[in-house]
Amino acid sequence: MKEALLYVKLENNFVACNLCAHRCRIAEGKFGFCGVRQNLKGALYTHAYGRVAAAHVDPVEKKPLYHFLPGTYSFSVATIGCNFRCGFCQNWEISQAPFKNADTDGRAVSAQELVDAALKNKCKSISYTYTEPTVFFEYALETAKLAKAKGLRNIFVTNGYMTREALELIRPDLDAANVDLKFFNESSYRRVCSASLAPVKETIRLMYELGVWVEVTTLVIPGQNDSDDELKGIAGFIASVSKNIPWHVSRFHPDYKFNTLKPTDERTLKRAEDIGRLAGLNFVYAGNVQIRGNDTHCPHCKKLLVKREVFNILENNIKQGICAYCSAAIPGVFI
Repeated sequence: MKEALLYVKLENNFVACNLCAHRCRIAEGKFGFCGVRQNLKGALYTHAYGRVAAAHVDPVEKKPLYHFLPGTYSFSVATIGCNFRCGFCQNWEISQAPFKNADTDGRAVSAQELVDAALKNKCKSISYTYTEPTVFFEYALETAKLAKAKGLRNIFVTNGYMTREALELIRPDLDAANVDLKFFNESSYRRVCSASLAPVKETIRLMYELGVWVEVTTLVIPGQNDSDDELKGIAGFIASVSKNIPWHVSRFHPDYKFNTLKPTDERTLKRAEDIGRLAGLNFVYAGNVQIRGNDTHCPHCKKLLVKREVFNILENNIKQGICAYCSAAIPGVFI
């Protein structure tokens, strides 16, 4: 265990956790909503520190990030726990495994060992992903500082439910993020995720303002968030922050508590792409499908810049952030 960051001691051995937007007030001996931060004798401790539940080498496109070091690999790591309760989670075995009920809390791996593994595998970045990086914030922060010192970039794949205090603390070491914007409906966020919409929108805005490279993903779920109104709401919000933020509209596959729904029809993804472009977004991508929607075109001359097949780069016509055809600057972080 490690003493947590971003908490305040209160009367009667209560603590107030200021890590995520739940801002839990936790009694002695109890856990926060994330299931990994516990009040022990009036101090808050994290059980997620240094306990790896999953680690893999992934193409950075799998995060998904299409405008951040394309064609490179990212060392991806997670602990157990999450501060959402999404019924469609594809990593629910570890994300919905709070420490007090988990069969395993992972294996012990130091922050330095993570950095060494990333370098050994010739990765250009470390991604804190699969579950919710906010709940293993102390571990991610220490790793990110060590990674930065070795020339590695740091990526959060997140639900966006961190507080301003948390984001400002990690900002010097955080280079990019993919934020899930799951709904544009408060009642859906509460019913499906046990969370709220406004903090996610605030995180996206703040990341952009702080200079973190941001891409947004929406898993398009039949009957849940695939109406024109909801998709227009999401696209319009992203465009209000920046029309250069890439939007990934991803195909849903049945899983966890949503295992009776059908996969998203590809025509629905095409409709979502069209809605994004009508909202003025320059980069809209279809995810979890292999036949279309993955390529990057120059928003100025419309020429093909990056041709992708699943997560593989087949052609790249972006040179140091510049379109090879018309010399327009392409938003993103490129080698």
